[in-house]
Amino acid sequence: MRHIISILVENEAGALSRISNMFSARGYNIESLTVAPTEDASMSRMTVVSVGSDEIIEKITKQLNKLVEVVKVVDLSEAEHIERELMLIKVRAGVKEREDVKRMADIFRGRVIDVSDSTYTIELTGDGAKLDAFIQALDQSTILETVRTGASGIGRGNRILRV
Repeated sequence: MRHIISILVENEAGALSRISNMFSARGYNIESLTVAPTEDASMSRMTVVSVGSDEIIEKITKQLNKLVEVVKVVDLSEAEHIERELMLIKVRAGVKEREDVKRMADIFRGRVIDVSDSTYTIELTGDGAKLDAFIQALDQSTILETVRTGASGIGRGNRILRV
């Protein structure tokens, strides 16, 4: 099962390295990883997406809690949450394809953020399934380059990750 683990860490050099090393040393795979400072400059929030049984995720959570720089760990998948991912995709958009590509971006609520003579770069946000569906809806020969951030998530309602 896919789990989204949100980790509040002290904003120190090497924290990301120690956390990713913990995953690799135990043979756990990281599907995606995002990190950024929080509203408190001394803290960063990491969002790790990993696949495993509930028992494996529980082991991961316990191991993360043992690391000195880790302040708090929450498996967002245990309750209602919101998750988003950002994708930038550059597609071939010659004179013939422009209207179709623009229409497809509009359908998926994406927006064209760069235009050249022969390409469009489209920004799209949503869950991973939406981004995958957009890629599948395009003619594969038109896709030139794709960049994705990986998932970021937050609990719904009053559920807050804080010290």
